[in-house]
Amino acid sequence: MIRRALAALTLVACAAGLTACGDDDSSGDSKDLPTKTIDVTISGDSVTPNGDRVSVKVNQPIELVVKADTEGEIHVHADPEKELEYGSGTTTLPPFEIDKPGIVVVESHALEKTIVQLEVK
Repeated sequence: MIRRALAALTLVACAAGLTACGDDDSSGDSKDLPTKTIDVTISGDSVTPNGDRVSVKVNQPIELVVKADTEGEIHVHADPEKELEYGSGTTTLPPFEIDKPGIVVVESHALEKTIVQLEVK
């Protein structure tokens, strides 16, 4: 009788331990994460934001909405790198995700300016 009680108690304790560890998924799932929209304004030689750090999660969809006085290109220095073209006026760029934690620089090479630094966690 005592052996059965100890076996049952051990089974419950192991199951609780496995459940606690099994739910730790820090990688995130893009289907569960809201899209992070970043508004970018490019006017002449100035850009807003100008090198600001923006927190995002791994695999979170990121959407850049660019309002510019001329067409151009934004570079996302992730792996793989992304080159996103925008037009004059307001352009909503296709969403992208970053699958590794770290700092990812988003910049305009034409303006030689960092737009944002994505702090991917």
